[in-house]
Amino acid sequence: MSTPLEKPQIISHIQKGLNYTVFDSKWIPCSAKFVCMGNFARGTGVIQIYEVQHGEVQLIKEIEKAKPFKCGTFGATSLQQRHLATGDFGGNLNIWNLEAPEIPVYSVKAHTEIVNTIDGVGGLGIGDGAPEIVTGSRDGTVKVWDPRQRDTPVANMEPIEGEAKRDCWTVAFGNACNDQDRCICAGYDNGDIKLFDLRNMSVRWETNIKNGVCCVEFDRKDINMNKLVATSLEGKFHVFDMRTQHPTKGFASVSEKAHKSTVWQARHLPQNRDIFMTAGGAGSLHLWKYEYPAQRSKKDADEIEMGVAGSASLLQNVTLSTQPIASLDWSPDKQGLCVCSAFDQTVRVLIVTKLNRV
Repeated sequence: MSTPLEKPQIISHIQKGLNYTVFDSKWIPCSAKFVCMGNFARGTGVIQIYEVQHGEVQLIKEIEKAKPFKCGTFGATSLQQRHLATGDFGGNLNIWNLEAPEIPVYSVKAHTEIVNTIDGVGGLGIGDGAPEIVTGSRDGTVKVWDPRQRDTPVANMEPIEGEAKRDCWTVAFGNACNDQDRCICAGYDNGDIKLFDLRNMSVRWETNIKNGVCCVEFDRKDINMNKLVATSLEGKFHVFDMRTQHPTKGFASVSEKAHKSTVWQARHLPQNRDIFMTAGGAGSLHLWKYEYPAQRSKKDADEIEMGVAGSASLLQNVTLSTQPIASLDWSPDKQGLCVCSAFDQTVRVLIVTKLNRV
């Protein structure tokens, strides 16, 4: 790219001030609508549905519930139903039909404390196998739920006996490329990252990145594990090459100092898994591209295969807010369209240009 004009540009298309603290925002698949979730000052939870119309956002529906909402996902629903699964401050996992949100279509007391993080797979045509939801909580546990098998988790990853209880901040599904294999990655407040193999119900790999893990995401959920991005409190992110696991060294990785403050989110572009955006505590967004090495694996001194890390290059960055950008979600349908929300009580619809040229 020779001139700045050829670079992708991050354009703030629409801004909307909100009268509540917003924790998460998600595009509704196959629509020009998105949801925002959070809590009112009076302590109740709120879900708002907005639609993008003629360069503005229109409030379509507002839903108020007893407990504040912390996180949500459409990952375990069908494109026909488009039900929203939410985690709240009371430790509850609920699934809502947004057309008729009076009572949840599924509800379970998932954790004893706040549900910090949620992810889904097996819905939206993404990932083989059953529709499943994973939740992570301040109570230190990570649980997997199949909404068809009512009230008990299909997997429960608790701290090992004698381990200190850690706050789980982030979870992500991956490796859902057939009916049997499925992995979960979880990140904790002490910098631990754990990869759970759901087929064997075991910890397949763990590492520590020295600082609290704010976000983990696989570049795709429905392929053999390829790359994992993990972001942390002190402004760094790490990209792990998940194709080759060495018995002692684990997965090869590259780290970048991305922001001057906490990196709250990393989200891969649905149309290109090598491009991702990070969202920072100082209100900035950074757009990155991962470059693969010439060879992704090599043999060590003992002739055992080990991974080779690539590099991440910064394509563009922009500062949108004075407050942390806590959530970011790409539109699955329109390349370059995304929604983000920040603690300045503002939701923004962004357009990222020229993504087909990088």
